[in-house]
Amino acid sequence: MTLAVGDVAPNFTVATDQGGSVSLAGLKGRKVVIYFYPKADTSACTQEAKDFTALKGEFEAAGTTVIGVSRDPVKALDKFQAKYDLGVALGSDEDGKVTEAYGVWVEKSMYGKSYMGIERSTFLIDAAGKVARIWSKVKVKDHAAEVLAAAKAL
Repeated sequence: MTLAVGDVAPNFTVATDQGGSVSLAGLKGRKVVIYFYPKADTSACTQEAKDFTALKGEFEAAGTTVIGVSRDPVKALDKFQAKYDLGVALGSDEDGKVTEAYGVWVEKSMYGKSYMGIERSTFLIDAAGKVARIWSKVKVKDHAAEVLAAAKAL
């Protein structure tokens, strides 16, 4: 499935770090940033989570909730959160329903081998639950700040 700006964002509920859960429907009326990352505790994913955590207060001031989603099990997310003192919610999509609904579960290639994985992508959802902005094939450097600027402008 390919989402486009203006589409209704697919609803989801995922288990989160620290034994919680989060659903998009439960955040209706707020802006939501959903950033998909390939694997907890890898260099780029760690930097991205740290960058979003550093700006958490500014996102909150802009009425925006940030959720990071990967296919890691909750136990791995707990370790990741604790190791780096991350302040954003981390959702576990072990069954892959969310990554598939958002179109970020794609064929990738490394060292000549093809495999399925998460394409680093970010979605900004408006307060009415519609996709306001999509970033695909994200480069981590300065990304969180760019997303914050878009959230503030929304």
